[in-house]
Amino acid sequence: MILVTGGARSGKSDHAERLASACGDRVLYIATSVVTDEEMARRVDLHRQRRPAGWLTHEGFVDLGDQVRAHAGQCDAIMLECITTLITNFMFESPPWLPPEQMDFVAIEARIQAQLADLLAACGACDTPVYLVTNEVGLGLVPETLLGRQFRDIAGRVNQQLAAAADEVWLVISGIPVRIKG
Repeated sequence: MILVTGGARSGKSDHAERLASACGDRVLYIATSVVTDEEMARRVDLHRQRRPAGWLTHEGFVDLGDQVRAHAGQCDAIMLECITTLITNFMFESPPWLPPEQMDFVAIEARIQAQLADLLAACGACDTPVYLVTNEVGLGLVPETLLGRQFRDIAGRVNQQLAAAADEVWLVISGIPVRIKG
C-alpha cells in the first residue's frame, strides 16, 4: 500500500494518478466524493474527465475493502481518492445534519475505524499496488469549531494508522512529491 498525502491543491492526486498509471492501463479508481451541490458535481465531473478512459471507476465510500478484494489481481493498480473525503462522508452520514454538539464522535470514529481496519486488511492481502490519497490536516491552525477540531483529530489518527501500515508514503508540497517512507 502506498499513501500519498499533502495539503489541499498540493498535487497529491496528480502524483498518485501518475504512480498508478505507471503500473499499467488497468486501474480501478475508487472515488469517495458524494455530490451535494452543483459546485461539487462540477468537481466530480472534472475528475471523471481527466481520468484515462480505460480506468474502471467505483463511486462510494462504504465497504471499500470489498472493492479492493474484488479487483485484486484483475487490475494493474488501485487508487482510492480520498480518505479525508471518506471521513467527512461518515461524519455526515447519519443522522443527517445534526448540530456538532449532538454528534456522537466516538461512534462516528468507531464506524470509520471498522471500515479502515477492513480496508487495511484488504490492502495487506492484495498483490496489486493500492494507492491511497489523503489530506494532511495537521499543519494549519487549530480549527475554531468543535466539528473542525473533531474532524482534524479523527483524520490525523487515521492518517497515522495509514502511514504506519503503508510500504511507501509520499508527501506532496506545491506539486513536488517527496518520498518520506519506503
